[in-house]
Amino acid sequence: MMMMPNDKGGLNIVPFIDIMLVLLAIVLSISTFIANGQIKVDLPTAKNAVASNDEKHEITISKDSEIFLNDKKLDVINKAFDYIENSQLIVLKVDKDAPFESFIKVLDELKSKGHENLAINAKR
Repeated sequence: MMMMPNDKGGLNIVPFIDIMLVLLAIVLSISTFIANGQIKVDLPTAKNAVASNDEKHEITISKDSEIFLNDKKLDVINKAFDYIENSQLIVLKVDKDAPFESFIKVLDELKSKGHENLAINAKR
């Protein structure tokens, strides 16, 4: 007597579901890190630092001279400040180990666009 193979003809999707769940977990864990917008900057301290909750734009300069506008990295800064109105507050966050040249470059660009409502962020 001959045995017939047990062929159900279906596709086993359980491994596919397992892989998709792992990918979903990875995407969710990475997206929460991105949503926090945490750029590591070690601010210098100041005795008279004041907190501000007004509508503002933040320009961050890291210790590696990377420049960020509202937590988005800028490759070219000459056109990045065009859409900011001159009346809006611009808060500068500069790492204490950042080269002074990067700070001057950003200030020079802001001045050329007519921005004079500036604040410098520091730790208390």
